[in-house]
Amino acid sequence: MEQRVFGHTGKQVPVLGQGTWQMEDDSREAALRSLRAGLDLGLTHIDTAELYGHGKVEESLVAEAISGRRDEVFLVSKVMPSHATYAGTLAACEKSLRRLRTDRLDCYLLHWPGSHPLEETVRAFEKLVADGKVRAWGVSNFSVADLEELVGLASPRSIACNQVLYHLEERAIEHAVLPWCEVRGIAVVGYSPFGNGHFPSPQSPGGRVLESVARAHGATARQVALRFLVRRPSLFAIPKASRVAHLRDNAAAATLVLTREELASIDQAFPPGPYRDDVPVI
Repeated sequence: MEQRVFGHTGKQVPVLGQGTWQMEDDSREAALRSLRAGLDLGLTHIDTAELYGHGKVEESLVAEAISGRRDEVFLVSKVMPSHATYAGTLAACEKSLRRLRTDRLDCYLLHWPGSHPLEETVRAFEKLVADGKVRAWGVSNFSVADLEELVGLASPRSIACNQVLYHLEERAIEHAVLPWCEVRGIAVVGYSPFGNGHFPSPQSPGGRVLESVARAHGATARQVALRFLVRRPSLFAIPKASRVAHLRDNAAAATLVLTREELASIDQAFPPGPYRDDVPVI
């Protein structure tokens, strides 16, 4: 599995990881098999959150999947904004660690901007790093304005990543958020890279482009889309797969090499749309 340096952490992380949002609604046995197969194939970046299934995903899925393999995993979780006071962030992290049955997170994120002062959250993150509970921290769903506020409180080199919605039909981050992060060496992690169930139909104009590129590589349209979404060195993606077959399809995307012309054809088929400096969310 291709790996890249994850922001300022210096850590080599797989370009493709495993998301777990809404996995509590899937077959537990199938999801566990998929997560474990992902680890076997090198998709060792596992992303979760206290929000997912109200802790159920951390406790009954991720913890079980990584049992006995913790040192292989780049483990990420998130604190909800409603918990993101100084004391609340520390407490939320401790609860996630207990549910995950581990003594540390590789990265801990603020799930989205909230009403509590950001400086309290940052102070808690830095305390967690100092205590060895968290190796790095970052944010999710932050716009450029949110990020600018953040760097007024912490060095850009303290911010490991910004995790954002990114798929072929939602490329708003390319206007402002992605360039802002790239200039500052902050990793950009795309979630829901298949549009959360709204992947382009093979009969649509864009779908036909994906199918054409896929045929040229003996690949699938989803693999082509996934590879396009990690085409820049700053980009990572965390597709969810609750079945092993889907997981294997995702993993194979890492071996694709798309030509400049193919990348241009996909770019033209799925234009980024009008300029915006905010971030879309699901």
